[in-house]
Amino acid sequence: MSHLQTLLLDTLLGTKHVDSAALIKIQERSLCVASPGFNVMPSDVRTLVNGFAKNPLQTRREGLYFKEKDYRCVRADEYSLYAKNENTGVVVVKTHLYLLVATYTEGMYPSVCVEATESLGDYLRKKGS
Repeated sequence: MSHLQTLLLDTLLGTKHVDSAALIKIQERSLCVASPGFNVMPSDVRTLVNGFAKNPLQTRREGLYFKEKDYRCVRADEYSLYAKNENTGVVVVKTHLYLLVATYTEGMYPSVCVEATESLGDYLRKKGS
């Protein structure tokens, strides 16, 4: 298991309020590492990378289509995208090299998912990643 996968599992899935997580390499537009069973398709990678390439207001208006679901965007800025679909959601945090993706499902606290994902994003940015 790689250091990055261990980080995902311990700091995100370890909260019990993140269902799945992944790191996407921004420059290559490719999946770097993901939690077991979390299959992020190339079209999903493009959607997330493009979500940051657009004007944040445009992303917020249009929402996201991720993992075959339409999500309503509740936050979009230079470093973060939060989107929800009923009782599920996706949190995406941008670092220098990666997009950090975390999902939550019904029964999980979105605020814990957001806090854990943002904290790991801050850590990776400080490390230059």
